[in-house]
Amino acid sequence: MRVLVVEDEVNVARAIEVGLESEGFEVEVEHTGDAGLWRAQEGSFDAIILDLMLPRMSGYKVCAQLRSEGDRTPILMLTAKDGEFDQIEGFETGADDYVTKPFSFPVLVARLQALTRRGTAAHDVQLTQGDVRLDARTAEAWRSDTRLDLTAREFRLLEALLVADGAAVSKLELLDRVWGTDFPGSPNIVEVYIRYLRQKVDAPFDRESIVTVRGIGYRLVDDQERR
Repeated sequence: MRVLVVEDEVNVARAIEVGLESEGFEVEVEHTGDAGLWRAQEGSFDAIILDLMLPRMSGYKVCAQLRSEGDRTPILMLTAKDGEFDQIEGFETGADDYVTKPFSFPVLVARLQALTRRGTAAHDVQLTQGDVRLDARTAEAWRSDTRLDLTAREFRLLEALLVADGAAVSKLELLDRVWGTDFPGSPNIVEVYIRYLRQKVDAPFDRESIVTVRGIGYRLVDDQERR
């Protein structure tokens, strides 16, 4: 399993490299944002460990650039910050998870393994509900003939709603499926991303297909069902 580590603190990067290699990972290291972006674009990795504060190009910008190019490699961000705003900004740029410095190495490995398991578990199917459809093989989604510009996290949230086939999915179940059972943040992150998803899937098309089920969670319905 190949991992790219982009970390400007040489000692931290070396410690991660040695630790991951002892766990059986193949590791490449870069120390600046622009070099990390180039390495990610040129190579093929199962996961990327990306520091937030990097010389010449921030981790936010590296992540956003990779996602804009259609790269869905799982990204684990390293950050010395611990505010909800920073978490949301990181996820909005397309990061899959984060670890706050200083971190426990076993926790880092566990998070990385969870991300790579989720990254390789995509279904070789297309999912549809009304005129919303998703292709797990290409990580693309559409409403009618319009391709939806979704972050990796928004894509997995939409996928979880589509898999339910019209049934309600609880907030905790969505948190587990999309963020993982070890997510350390607030469950309210689900509400934040449901709002993001509605802004991209429903609002531009004057639809209300992502429905709140009071006391339970959310469901995705065909417009025909609401008439």
